[in-house]
Amino acid sequence: MSKGEGRSGKKCLAYVAVFVVFQAAIILLFALTVMKVRSPKVRFNAMVVESFSSNNNTATSIDMRLLAQLTIKNTNFGHFKYDNATLVVLYNGVPLGEAVISRGRTKARKTQRFNINVDVSTDRVVSDSNLGNDINSGILKLSSQAKLNGKVHLMKIIKKKKSGEMNCDWSVNLGNRQVENLRCN
Repeated sequence: MSKGEGRSGKKCLAYVAVFVVFQAAIILLFALTVMKVRSPKVRFNAMVVESFSSNNNTATSIDMRLLAQLTIKNTNFGHFKYDNATLVVLYNGVPLGEAVISRGRTKARKTQRFNINVDVSTDRVVSDSNLGNDINSGILKLSSQAKLNGKVHLMKIIKKKKSGEMNCDWSVNLGNRQVENLRCN
């Protein structure tokens, strides 16, 4: 074996080692960015009071219909397919209204927007002195919750269970019938 053959063999081995390290770095980068599955974000984007009525016999009886724009933001590189879910409107932890979010699919790296109607009635609240005070003040503080359970599908091979949760606080100005201070986390 001559001196030239030993050098070229070491050179070839060095090239192979550099190639393997480069491929490992690419695979690691791919696994940490594209293959990382995150939970989708579910939020109210906007909300309006569509109809409003109050019963003059009792100071705590209000019925209203809310039209809300719900957004589902999917930051994954695969689509998010979710099941039916329930959106609940609450006053101090007591449910005042519910709406069904129909099952669906949000495309990869997209935000899906759709409108949902929620009928809210304060007749469900039994003996809460704060409700009468809030109605008399003209500001009704409400919150809403929803949880979308589903799966993120990556490259039609990998399916990971994820859920998007929504917790929003907001208030209704009973004087001008406007939704104010909408904050979602």
